[in-house]
Amino acid sequence: MRIEEILAQALEKVNNDRYILSVAVGQRADELSKGAKPLIDSNQTKNMKYTDIAIKEIASGVLVIDGLE
Repeated sequence: MRIEEILAQALEKVNNDRYILSVAVGQRADELSKGAKPLIDSNQTKNMKYTDIAIKEIASGVLVIDGLE
């Protein structure tokens, strides 16, 4: 799946609020850079950037953002 499609799915998870998505991705990417384990299959994340992993986690629904229904 292309990153544009994944990004569109992630936007749907945050009610199309780009600000909330960017803050959530930034925070999660920071956690990943400090050693947090990815919540998605590690085979998929080998060559991915932290921000791409965070977007994919949100898009797949494994990372839920507080305050959103």
